[in-house]
Amino acid sequence: MTQTYHIQAMTCNGCKDSVTRAFLSIAGVQDVVVVLEKETATVTMDTVIETSIFKQALPSKFKLVGRVAVPEIKEKTTLNTKESEPEVSKLEQLKPLFLIFISLFLASLALNFNDFSFKEAMLDFMGLFFFVFSLFKFFDLSGFALSFAMYDPVAKRVPVYGMVYPFLELILGFMLLSQTQVPIALLVTIIVLGITTIGVSIALLQKKQITCACLGTVLKLPMTQATFIENSVMIFMATFTLLKHYI
Repeated sequence: MTQTYHIQAMTCNGCKDSVTRAFLSIAGVQDVVVVLEKETATVTMDTVIETSIFKQALPSKFKLVGRVAVPEIKEKTTLNTKESEPEVSKLEQLKPLFLIFISLFLASLALNFNDFSFKEAMLDFMGLFFFVFSLFKFFDLSGFALSFAMYDPVAKRVPVYGMVYPFLELILGFMLLSQTQVPIALLVTIIVLGITTIGVSIALLQKKQITCACLGTVLKLPMTQATFIENSVMIFMATFTLLKHYI
């Protein structure tokens, strides 16, 4: 028999593999098909297996919230056709990222409204960027680390780097907002985001389907577009400020 379950907190292919291995380890399970985009795991089993057994087999990061009703076989063709029609545009997918950028821009503008300085506004924007983006990662630190390791070259080789990365963002945000050792903060920003961008480029060339980890696991964004946009803006701003005001 076959049963489909709804699994929460799956963010990347690593999560997909973890859920697949966990379910295959259960006696009586013949096959497991995990669909990351739909957050489902379809299990083929010899006999009926209690849902509680599947819940116990899952790593603590994931949550099995219930079974998904499967339509009759004769209805599958029609259902699949309907499901494939409504596709969310890239602009709509990136809407949360654009809204955050606009909010950060307005906040940095407000901080420098009375005595406007382009340099100060850029430093405030970058500082706020790191503070806000690190906050999202702290909501699910382990989940972020798993997703981040799917494309960041350093996190792939040194897994603990994914756990440390949000703290690094927090420190950079503090340094930029307080204007403490700004040249060092800008240089580290260029290096860290540059390394991540290299990993994104490789993933893009290999046509990997990975969820962006820039906002942790709270919001699901298309990895390549979202990461390229945020990294490009930050690298440009950091390079421009470093060259113009500190070198």
